[in-house]
Amino acid sequence: MGARRLLTAAASLVALVAGWEGYKWLGGRTDDKWPLTNVGLPISTDDLTMPPSADILGAFLDPVQRGGSESLAVFLLKAAWFTLREASVGFVLGTIIGLLLAALMLRSKIAERGVLPWVNISQTVPLIALAPIVVTWGRTNGWGDTFSVALIATYLTFFPVAVNALKGLQSPAAADIELMRSYAAGWRETLFKVRLPAARPYLFPAFKLAATLSVVGAIVGEISAGVRGGLGRAILDFAGRYSTGPAKVYAAVIAAGLLGLVAFGLVSAVERLVVRGPRTAEL
Repeated sequence: MGARRLLTAAASLVALVAGWEGYKWLGGRTDDKWPLTNVGLPISTDDLTMPPSADILGAFLDPVQRGGSESLAVFLLKAAWFTLREASVGFVLGTIIGLLLAALMLRSKIAERGVLPWVNISQTVPLIALAPIVVTWGRTNGWGDTFSVALIATYLTFFPVAVNALKGLQSPAAADIELMRSYAAGWRETLFKVRLPAARPYLFPAFKLAATLSVVGAIVGEISAGVRGGLGRAILDFAGRYSTGPAKVYAAVIAAGLLGLVAFGLVSAVERLVVRGPRTAEL
């Protein structure tokens, strides 16, 4: 199974590179127009806009600064570790908040009708608009920019957990709940012995989505707060020097994508240890 996934990932990477280079080749032959038409291609294929894939991959081996000894790959690895720590805090906090909200909405129909719409509405606020507010609050209250970044990641994380956890906690059959009541089991005992085990197939898809969203939140938070040391700041710095080194920006974006895959993989590994039997339900 692992070998098949590696082959699939390798094939996808080859297809992506082939599509990238094929698009550049087409644009170079037709002066950035669709073949046999005067309609321009949606994206210019010059090396500044779309650096050759060899340049992007080679950038990982180049020094971060001219004359420096540290390669870009090592620099991005350190930045990814920094961002992962912030995202982990956001993931944990978001998971706790999401589970508590799900339990509250399960306990009270009034709470569900009152809270669930606001949970949904919260995700309509653009993160790029919310992040500066959170950073300002953090600096005013002395939280520190790193914790503010973690709170921004929390904002993206709690939503999928709360919604899917509620669905999972409501998933046991009515007969199972009635059986627990016939044993005079209380709400808490029913929650931990029946509802939570039944919710596992619903929770892990939410956890995997939340893990990747926590990385997105951490990166956006770093850019908004100007926190140095993470991938967000690296992307911002390289973007400011795009005209002299576009490949570095693409390399940093690739590193961010790989970090999201790592977060997803870590939750998937825990899922294989915890969940047995039925396949997980889709979000």
